[in-house]
Amino acid sequence: MEYIKTKIDGVVIVQPRVFDDQRGYFFESWKKEEFEQHVGKVDFVQDNESKSSYGVLRGLHYQKGEASQAKLVRVIKGRVVDVAVDLRQDSPTFGQHVMVELNDENKRQLFIPRGFAHGFLVLSDEAIFTYKVDNAYNPQAEASIRFDDPSLGIEWPLDLKEVMTSPKDLRGVAFNDAEYF
Repeated sequence: MEYIKTKIDGVVIVQPRVFDDQRGYFFESWKKEEFEQHVGKVDFVQDNESKSSYGVLRGLHYQKGEASQAKLVRVIKGRVVDVAVDLRQDSPTFGQHVMVELNDENKRQLFIPRGFAHGFLVLSDEAIFTYKVDNAYNPQAEASIRFDDPSLGIEWPLDLKEVMTSPKDLRGVAFNDAEYF
């Protein structure tokens, strides 16, 4: 696997080596020893999966305090743009974001450390999105920042009038009103 650093420290694109032939393909999606050598020690405790249709935007979500989660995300089917927003107040990239296309062809994954808000937008008819987390979900620690907050400068590749999101995500707070790390 290739581990590609992004403009934000700690956020890493993981590009697996894919072996294709007439039968299909094979790749290693995660290898603990190699991951720890390139990214650092992370004790994943839970795998999650969601299925969404075109134009669904999920996020920008995070867990506050001790419930914060590091994530390793990927798309099994379809195509999304994935966004991680730095909420670490002491970081030189505080408030900045990384946007990466993840799809079933490039097989890329994105590692997002603790201290980030996360979201994705589906660009295909359907997407199956899966991710590992290093901390169990805690509903009392759940938080959300508005995906369309202009202070973040996220240029989503769809007109936001076309986007479908949950009522909970529409109630997300402005970035300036969020709880940071």
